[in-house]
Amino acid sequence: MITLLRNDRRSWVKWTLRLTHTFLEPLFVALTLIGIVAGLIIERSGAPESLLLGIHFVTYFFGGYYAVLAIIAALRKLTIEVDLLMVLAALGAAYVDAWTEGAILLFLFSLSNVLQQYAMDRTRKAISALLELRPDEVTVRRGDKLITTPLDAVVVGDIVVLRPGDRVALDGTIIRGSGSFDESSITGEAMPIHKVEGNAVLAGTLNQSGALDVRVSKLASESTLTRIIAMVSAARERKARTQYFLDRFEQYYAAGVIGAVALFIVLMPLLFNVDFGENFYRAMVLLTVASPCALVISVPAALLSAIANAARRGILFKGGAYLEDLSRVKVVAFDKTGTLTYGKPVVTDILPQPGVSADELLLTVARAEQSSEHPIAHAVLSYAIEHNIDVAEPEEFEALTGMGVRAVWDGKTTLVGSPRLMECFGLEVPAELLAELDNLAAEGRRTALIVNRCGRWMGIVSVMDHERPDVAAKIATLRQAGVQKIVMLTGDNQRIAEAIAQRLGIDEVHAGLLPEDKLRLIEDLQHRYGAVAMVGDGINDAPALATAQTGIAMGAAGADAALESADVVLMADDLGAIGYAIQLSKRTQRIVWQNIAFALTVVVMLVGLTLTIGVPLPIGVVGHEGSTIIVVLNGLRLLAYRS
Repeated sequence: MITLLRNDRRSWVKWTLRLTHTFLEPLFVALTLIGIVAGLIIERSGAPESLLLGIHFVTYFFGGYYAVLAIIAALRKLTIEVDLLMVLAALGAAYVDAWTEGAILLFLFSLSNVLQQYAMDRTRKAISALLELRPDEVTVRRGDKLITTPLDAVVVGDIVVLRPGDRVALDGTIIRGSGSFDESSITGEAMPIHKVEGNAVLAGTLNQSGALDVRVSKLASESTLTRIIAMVSAARERKARTQYFLDRFEQYYAAGVIGAVALFIVLMPLLFNVDFGENFYRAMVLLTVASPCALVISVPAALLSAIANAARRGILFKGGAYLEDLSRVKVVAFDKTGTLTYGKPVVTDILPQPGVSADELLLTVARAEQSSEHPIAHAVLSYAIEHNIDVAEPEEFEALTGMGVRAVWDGKTTLVGSPRLMECFGLEVPAELLAELDNLAAEGRRTALIVNRCGRWMGIVSVMDHERPDVAAKIATLRQAGVQKIVMLTGDNQRIAEAIAQRLGIDEVHAGLLPEDKLRLIEDLQHRYGAVAMVGDGINDAPALATAQTGIAMGAAGADAALESADVVLMADDLGAIGYAIQLSKRTQRIVWQNIAFALTVVVMLVGLTLTIGVPLPIGVVGHEGSTIIVVLNGLRLLAYRS
C-alpha cells in the first residue's frame, strides 16, 4: 500500500512538472505578450494612468514569475542565477518609467527559456526513452499457472514467459524455446540475433518471434537495463571540467556585473555630469547584454546531446567529463582476450598425418575429449557437431592437468595433448610434428593437440581464441580518428601476442602480464604519450581501466568490476564503436568551443556598443537571447551526428 501511495505521489509530481513545462510556462509567456500589447493600446487611448499601471504590474508578474522562482531557489543556496540580472534590469526599466521596454525584456527572456527548455527536452527524451524499455509487469510461470506480477516482485530463479512482441523485463537464460531478439536498444546492433536454450537474454531487448521460458538471473534493480539507466542518469550530473569552470565562473561574473553596473549608475553622473535617467537606462541595458546566459548554456547543450547520441548507438558515457577526456586520447591500449578476440577457443587447423583422413583425425580427438569439461574440449566437440560427426563416449577417460587427456575405446589407448603428455607415456614425438608445432606457434596458434592412438601418430588439431571479425579494419579507424599509437596488453605469451599484433596492425605488444603489470604499463604509457584509453572486459582489467585517462569496458556481458571501473561502456562487442566515440568526443569539443567563442563575442560586442553609441533595451535583449538560442541549437546538432 505504501509503495502504491509513493508511486501515485511520484506520478502526480511528474505530471505536475510536465504540465508546468508543457503548458504553464508557454501560457505565461503568451500572457506577457498580451499584456505588452494591451499596455501599448491603453497608453495610446488615453486611459487612466492607474489602469495602465495595473496592466504593467500584471505583465511583469507573468513575465517574471519563473525567473523570480529561480532567483529564490538560487539565493537559498547562496548562489546567483543570471535570472537575477534580467529581473533587476526589468525593475530598473520600470524605475525610469520604461515599463514597456522592461516587459519586452521579461517576455523575450521567458520565451528564450521556454525555447531552451524545449530544445534540451529533446536531448533528455532521447536519454529517458530507456525507461520505456522496461515493462511494469511480467508473466511468471508458477507450477501449471501463469501469473501476472509486478516487476519488483520477481526473484532470481523465477520462470518468466515471453511471447512474440514482448519486451524482455529482466536478465535471464532461455530454458525452453527459441526466438529472434532485437537488441538494438541495448547494444546498438541493428540485426536481430537468434537465441536458443542456454543463451542469455538482456532486459530491454525485444522478442520478435517464438514463445520462450526464461529463468531470471538478476533482480530488476541489478539488470543490464537498470545499470544502463543508472549510468546515463549519473552522466547527466557529472559535469565536464569546462562546464564546471563556467558554472563557477557564472557566480563570480554575475556578482561582478551587478557591482560594475552599480558603480556605473553612481559614478558616471558624478564624474561626467551625464543625465541620471539616461545613464540609469543605459545601465539597465548593460546589465542585460552582459548577462552570461549563452555562455553558461553553451557547454551542457552540446554535452547532453552528445551523450544522448552515443547512448542510442550503445555507447554509454558516465559523464561529460569522460566525453571531454576521450577527445584528448593519444594512445589506445587493448586487452587481448575477450576484447580483440572472442575469449573462447575454436578449432582452427586439422592437420592429419599421411594415411589419415581429416574426418578420422577429428573423430578421434572429439571422442577422446567427449567427457572433458575443458573449454578446448568444448571447442573440438562443437566443431565436430558442425561437421556432422557423431561422437560416442570413450570407455575410459582420464584428464591430466596441464598436459591433455587419455581415453580408451575398442581396447586401444588414445592420447591427445602436448609433447609433455607423450613423454609421460614414453612416446617420442616425431621431428616433423614438432616442426609443425613451431610453425603453428609462430602463426599465433597457442594450443596444438598432438594425437596418438595405440602408438600411431595421427596428426595435430590446433585450437585458439579467434579474433573478432574486421578487427584490423576497426583498429585502422582509430588512426583516422587521431589515435597515434595502438598497444596490446595481454597475459598470453609473447610469441603468440606478437603474431596477433602483426596481423592486426598493432604498434606495441606487452605479454605475460598480471593485473598489476597492466596498471603499471598504463601509467608508463600516460607518462610517455599523454592521455591513454584502456579497453578491456575482465576482472583483471579493472585496475588498468580505473588508472587510464579513459577506461572503456567491452560488452553488456562484461565483468561487473570492469563495468564499474570504466568511464565508457560499449554495450555491443563492437570495436568500431571506439572510433565513433572518439570522433564524437572531438566533434563535441569543437562545438563546445564554437559556442563559447560565439557567446563571448556577442557579449563583448553588445557591451562595447552599449558603452559607446548606446543600444536600446529591446535590441540588447534580442541580441542577448538570440545568442542563447543559437548556441543551444548548435549544440543540438550533435543529436544528428554520424561519423
